[in-house]
Amino acid sequence: MNAVLPHLPALQVVIPLLGALLAGFLRRGGVAFALALAVSWIMPFISGAMLWQTLLTGPISYHLGGWEPPWGIEYRVDVLNGFVLVLVSIVGAVIMPFARRSVAFEIEEGRQAWFYCMYLLCLTGLLGITVTGDVFNAFVFLEISSLSSYVLIALGPDRRALLSAFQYLIMGTIGATFYVIGVGLLYLLTGSLNMVDIAARLDSAWPEYSRAIVAALAFVTVGVSLKLALFPLHAWLPNGYAYAPSWATVFLSATATKVAIYLLIRFYFSIFGVAIDVDTLPISEIIIALSVAAMFIASLIAVFEENLKRMLAYSSVAQIGYITLGIGLANQPGLTGGLVHIVNHALMKAALFLAIGAIFYRARTVRLTELAGIGRKMPLTMAAFTIAGFGLIGAPGTSGFISKWYLAIGAIDKDWWVLVFLIMASSLIALVYVGRVLEVVWLRKPTPEVARASDPPPSMLLPVLALASATIYLGFDTEWTVGVAGNAVEALLGGLR
Repeated sequence: MNAVLPHLPALQVVIPLLGALLAGFLRRGGVAFALALAVSWIMPFISGAMLWQTLLTGPISYHLGGWEPPWGIEYRVDVLNGFVLVLVSIVGAVIMPFARRSVAFEIEEGRQAWFYCMYLLCLTGLLGITVTGDVFNAFVFLEISSLSSYVLIALGPDRRALLSAFQYLIMGTIGATFYVIGVGLLYLLTGSLNMVDIAARLDSAWPEYSRAIVAALAFVTVGVSLKLALFPLHAWLPNGYAYAPSWATVFLSATATKVAIYLLIRFYFSIFGVAIDVDTLPISEIIIALSVAAMFIASLIAVFEENLKRMLAYSSVAQIGYITLGIGLANQPGLTGGLVHIVNHALMKAALFLAIGAIFYRARTVRLTELAGIGRKMPLTMAAFTIAGFGLIGAPGTSGFISKWYLAIGAIDKDWWVLVFLIMASSLIALVYVGRVLEVVWLRKPTPEVARASDPPPSMLLPVLALASATIYLGFDTEWTVGVAGNAVEALLGGLR
């Protein structure tokens, strides 16, 4: 065991990568599912061990091939990315049992093994982005996760899934281009690709090369913002989530955008923020303006959506706005609220999309007008949906309330009382679209489409209930979320110039 522990950063990436390669040679969906399940259940133990080690002894630096950075690629784990690694790993492990029936229902037998291969490849990319300390290596993993995501979406049962995947491919390619141009500028300025080394060398390059540094910051920001679906660069997300297979929607909504947000935080605070005085640039003002726009415009669109997956997709755009709002506030409570909301939103949205997947499995529709009274037929599923929905609103007693509480405190610390009002007002819009769904599913008589519906089998129901329970639990016990996020924020803000 002692021989394995030093190699945990590499194993975090190598195990799902080998699993993806093996799944690609399989022909039977059931065998591929078993392999994906085993890999997914291993990941939380590895990421949890690394987070625990960083909390006790500080950051982990792993040199691939024994090459010292900055010449070699470094995997570097601190509290921030350890926090995100645990989130991605736990989400994959919890939702994986749901996949067996859902994927078999929506995807033909001959493509199921390929689906699990793409899932494991996407998991590899997301974990690789999070664990690496090399900006170009992050680009490689970003493309691995993106390319596999395109395939996951394209495998959807609706023909519109192909168009959605193509739209995502176009937007993703543009984002990757912007990102790699920004990385190229950083390399020209510093001669390095290692994140820690770039930060140290940028310090000496400022202010002589200030225009080039700001250009690199702008290119990286736009590129990563396309990946995380920051408003108004979110055009790929609604259709991508709506027409992908139900389980793929769950996984991507809970993990992919969150990892991209992590990457943006890493660049802002650990690279550019260390080297230059970011307060001299209008970064916070721009991010806050776009975040507020997302919170209101996307929420208003969600109010009028009939397709529940599209409604939750626009809700995701709005919730991403809350997370980036914390980045824009850039103070202890505000950034803590943003990091906490990464976890809370991932768990809440996974529960909501799992519930929608269960509804589709039983009723074969996700249109709200055809789901009247389904709460009486699927009471446990819709109870979990209700709890997670209240979490989106930010009702007291749910994890969503904790996130918005810290964001509001962050705004108060800056004497931005208008922003506190906007946080509350946007939450009321969430109350409208969530309340609209709850009124239809609970208070109306069942329609013929749902007359024979019932709660799904335990393998599908238990993950939904577990995530809904976490929404309540994390609304009271915040030691893991707020405590760990607070430690990460202290390190981020403490390193700013």
